[in-house]
Amino acid sequence: MTSNKRFLISIPISKGTYKECIKSIVELGTKKVSSYVCVANVHMLVEAHQDTDFANVVKNADIITPDGMPLAKAIKSLYGIKQERIAGMDLLPDLLKKAEQDNLGVYFYGGTTEMLDNTKSYLSINYPALRISGVYSPPFRSLSAKEEAEVAKKINDAAPSIVFVVLGCPKQEKWMSAMKGKIDAVMIGVGGALPVLVGMQKRAPGWMQKNSLEWLFRLCQEPNRLFKRYFVTNTIFLILYYRALLNKFLNKSYYNS
Repeated sequence: MTSNKRFLISIPISKGTYKECIKSIVELGTKKVSSYVCVANVHMLVEAHQDTDFANVVKNADIITPDGMPLAKAIKSLYGIKQERIAGMDLLPDLLKKAEQDNLGVYFYGGTTEMLDNTKSYLSINYPALRISGVYSPPFRSLSAKEEAEVAKKINDAAPSIVFVVLGCPKQEKWMSAMKGKIDAVMIGVGGALPVLVGMQKRAPGWMQKNSLEWLFRLCQEPNRLFKRYFVTNTIFLILYYRALLNKFLNKSYYNS
């Protein structure tokens, strides 16, 4: 799954099933391959469209999953490929379960001290045999090169196989890109999936997930923070999507390549 991708508007998306994705991530972690996984949604796609440097960060990821249902549906309509949605909120608990089963160490980088404390409590109850290599809440500012090197050493000394990065998009993707080749583990940006997992936020009901309305549920939870982001990015995405759909009919060979 690490090399099998299809280009969608501004970023490539890894093809494959949910189970194949889990297997690929676990293999990277087991082998301690310095690598990273981007869990892509509409926000990430639009950020990449507007920022070439960020687009390159995403393109260089080893795995790019279609987290948002709109991305999975867009792949279907543009390529005729039935692609499963591979959401971070599903990947996180399943990767933790697999790590527990295979005795793989996990590390949590990012988030507040309160969130990480809640995470440790939650994991001790729900994943009692999970090997937690460490947690770290970095300061809310850019780190110096020296500090970044110290962080990489701190994580490598803890020897995790999987590093869950909780900085939010696009910060977490840029951090993982900068750390590739420095941290000997697979890194995956889980963003808002962690507070949902540990009970600090709620997830949308299944019918909203299936109908591409999970964004609306989150908007109702955090309207002040997410109003502009969702309405602006969703509008831009629709424009880009319909433009790509038009290009499909004008230049079918591009999407059949």
